[in-house]
Amino acid sequence: MNTEIQIYNNQQTPEDIEICNLLALTINSELTETESKIWHSHPVWFIDKNPIVGYSKQKKGIRLMFWSGADFEENGLNARGEKFKDASIFYNNLSEINHDDLKRWLKKSIEIQWDYKGLVQRKGKLEKLK
Repeated sequence: MNTEIQIYNNQQTPEDIEICNLLALTINSELTETESKIWHSHPVWFIDKNPIVGYSKQKKGIRLMFWSGADFEENGLNARGEKFKDASIFYNNLSEINHDDLKRWLKKSIEIQWDYKGLVQRKGKLEKLK
């Protein structure tokens, strides 16, 4: 696991550490062609410098966010962004994580992508990559 991400995870509560570690390990094992780093203060995974998945600690719990998740057509990703194509799910307990769902969403994060890396150059207009 990326050292910066492990440091981030270790700064969480004991229960959240378990959630974060499971998410990071699963993401790393399913998305082997990605780059991971701390971006805007939380762990994010990229394909060709385009953010696709990340998680962060928020009031509602650990938020797992897929940048293009609104197009996954998945009921489990029910917290949708208003401005972009992101979708999220919140976890407060390790037992809430459905491994089959998580792996399916990670596969879709490769197959369905909007171009966030070029967002500034296009003055906030998103374009679909895949």
